[in-house]
Amino acid sequence: MDPLWRSVLGMFLRRHRLAQGLTLAQVARVSGVSTQYLSEIERGVKDPSSEIIAAVVGALGLNLVDLTEGTTGVLLDSAPAARAVPGGPVCLAGPVTLAV
Repeated sequence: MDPLWRSVLGMFLRRHRLAQGLTLAQVARVSGVSTQYLSEIERGVKDPSSEIIAAVVGALGLNLVDLTEGTTGVLLDSAPAARAVPGGPVCLAGPVTLAV
């Protein structure tokens, strides 16, 4: 089963927070989000709005491009069939003759 977006988001945020040696309370204070809500986001329990995501990512000194790049790999790795590209054009109809 594919991971939920909120779980991947939470893992990304927690990984970056811990890598910077920050506590939940520190990031919550800077982002304007409650510590409880930030904890729920990191655990994949809540689906935050885009405004909340931007505030938390910004509090970590990151931007939305960093977030997108950091989560895309996880999502693609979990769904290899979604990355499969057909070998070329597919024709579902028989031959077509055009009259000029």
